[in-house]
Amino acid sequence: METHVPINEANVRLIFGLKLKQLRLDKGLSQSEMAKRTDISVSYLNEIEKGKKFPKPEKIAQLADSLSVSYDWLVSLQLSKNLAPIGELLKSPILNELPLDVFGIDRSQLFDLLSSAPVKLNAFINTLIEIGRNYGMRVEHFYFSALRSFQELHENYFEEIEQAVDKATQEFAITRPVISAQLVQILQEHYHYQIDEEGLSAQPELQGLRSVILPGKKPRLLLNKQLSDTQRGFILARELGFQYMGITDRSYTTSWVEVSNFEQVLNNFKGSYFACALFLEKDALVEEIKACMQEKNVSVEALRAIMQKNQVSPEMLMHRLTNLLPRNFGISELFFLRFSNTVGTQHFELTKEMHLSGLHNPHTNMLNEHYCRRWVAIHILQNLKGDETEPLIKLQRSKYIGSEREYLIISMAQPALKGGKVNNSVSIGLLLTDSLKKKVKFWNDPSIPIRMVGETCERCMATDCQERVEKPLQIIRQQRIENMKMALKGLS
Repeated sequence: METHVPINEANVRLIFGLKLKQLRLDKGLSQSEMAKRTDISVSYLNEIEKGKKFPKPEKIAQLADSLSVSYDWLVSLQLSKNLAPIGELLKSPILNELPLDVFGIDRSQLFDLLSSAPVKLNAFINTLIEIGRNYGMRVEHFYFSALRSFQELHENYFEEIEQAVDKATQEFAITRPVISAQLVQILQEHYHYQIDEEGLSAQPELQGLRSVILPGKKPRLLLNKQLSDTQRGFILARELGFQYMGITDRSYTTSWVEVSNFEQVLNNFKGSYFACALFLEKDALVEEIKACMQEKNVSVEALRAIMQKNQVSPEMLMHRLTNLLPRNFGISELFFLRFSNTVGTQHFELTKEMHLSGLHNPHTNMLNEHYCRRWVAIHILQNLKGDETEPLIKLQRSKYIGSEREYLIISMAQPALKGGKVNNSVSIGLLLTDSLKKKVKFWNDPSIPIRMVGETCERCMATDCQERVEKPLQIIRQQRIENMKMALKGLS
């Protein structure tokens, strides 16, 4: 059986290299022996087999002759039965969806691995794709998962963006606290922006968006008139970040309407990182957080004061903490969560997450199960009033049922938009270790409630839970299976 693959330059090089390597190995030749036969250096032959180089016609003729195959077959995109699974992979869109370069993976290395056991590895990859389909994972889920992995790999700290913020602050003489008027002036004078406060008013379908950018030599920024000053400032700072860092491939709406590629997801993250770092200057914030940590009693007013002083939202502050806690305090056993709740409903969706140093609970559940209502991240949304002017802040120590792990959770919530239908809570969870207890003096503050929590109602063993909204279906199913196993043993 032969397989044909799509024609593009990268595929041509890869297929030629894989076929050449397969033929050489079938003949029992080393690269050195092959080099002697063809008068091609070992290093160049290695580059060809890895798909990095494509030889000139006369060299191809020498290679074909030494391997006893025709010139035409060697240069064709037809694949033998052994390499057919690789052809199937090349036909699929999965390669275009994998941001291999972000993780330092060379495509040729991946295919070199695939060529060693193509049938088994291709079956494994197809299994992963099938699992994704069955659980409703779309391409954008994969992109955001890849972004989270990228952030976790770097402990969510990026020195090049920090430096860009410092340079922009000096170049434009940006004062702190950062004010929107100064950002508007920079965008208009240096980047020729046109800023329209009423641009979204005439489009009912776009009322849920915070902003839309119409690119061009004179970019037009349409802002939702219901934005708070903090939300408006963040959007302006993010636009400055895109421009200053020379980013063009990005989303043109604040909420994702369509995700085209991973580069857009990564670049949007960079723009948001720039904005948070611009509003929350690193050195000053580190000192403020250090002072909070030294207090034996937690002060939510101190956290509110930081937000008010710097004119930032709870989400901006929480994101900035995930940048600085690992780098400046050695606290990397943490997670960040953002829950969304449609006003007037009991539906809670985990819309953003990040876990440093391993996957901590809770985490995204793709099975439409009900998240534990004992989590402070959900409880705070249930207590949020639509007319809140100050961020609501709650802390909790969460002990997981059936686990020895305990987390100190700081959760904040504030109405998203004036008259908006969706509210968000943002939370940071810090794994309670001996090391953390020495750094965060208020961890044992008696005012912080301690609660036993689960993951989802469907997987929770707690029999006395008053907040349960669904039966422990997974536990019941598992118990039924265990009973069947015991019964089967009794038959022997």
